[in-house]
Amino acid sequence: MAAPETFDRPAESTAQAHPLTVRITHWINAVAILVMILSGWRIYNASPLLDFKFPRDLTLGGWLGGALQWHFAAMWLLALNGIVYLVYGFISGHFRRDFLPVTVTAILRDIGEALRGKLPHELGVYNAVQRTAYLSVIVLGVILILSGLAIWKPVQLQELAALFGGYEGARWVHFLAMVVLCLFVLVHVIMVMLVPKTFLPMWTGRAPPGPRESNEEKPA
Repeated sequence: MAAPETFDRPAESTAQAHPLTVRITHWINAVAILVMILSGWRIYNASPLLDFKFPRDLTLGGWLGGALQWHFAAMWLLALNGIVYLVYGFISGHFRRDFLPVTVTAILRDIGEALRGKLPHELGVYNAVQRTAYLSVIVLGVILILSGLAIWKPVQLQELAALFGGYEGARWVHFLAMVVLCLFVLVHVIMVMLVPKTFLPMWTGRAPPGPRESNEEKPA
């Protein structure tokens, strides 16, 4: 008699890569940062720090007053969204689990492997370079918001402005932080283009699971 036919439960075809809160705050940040950069370029053009201006077609707001309205609206969106992300990151253990620890040795190792084209990439798992970049951009966001507030209300918030060296100092800190942020966004977009499989999971939260490792010992 033939043995009864059995059916194995199919393995899950996807695995969770990014929690819902991380995905929502990520895309809100993306919109807020884009609006802040483009409107900030229009504000900069009204009183440039250096001997150049951004092309008008790449700015947002049309005029100084309009640009300021866009800029402040995006700033408050970024600040509130950032608070939600920080609270979630600490309470859920997201920061501790995904961003820590970070060591100089691990950073140098991963940079070396990346230059040799041997750095593995697993969706939802951050290497040392990515951990450092994401932690740094969180600090950068705080600096941008605080220096922006110092520029906005240099008299009412004179103690805050003093931390940046006064009104002009706050302008320079804000400008330089914007430059670093733009570089981060540029590298981030390039990396997504080079590894396109990372894009869809940031929308859906799901990603194909990695190869399963067998628990059986391999023959010698």
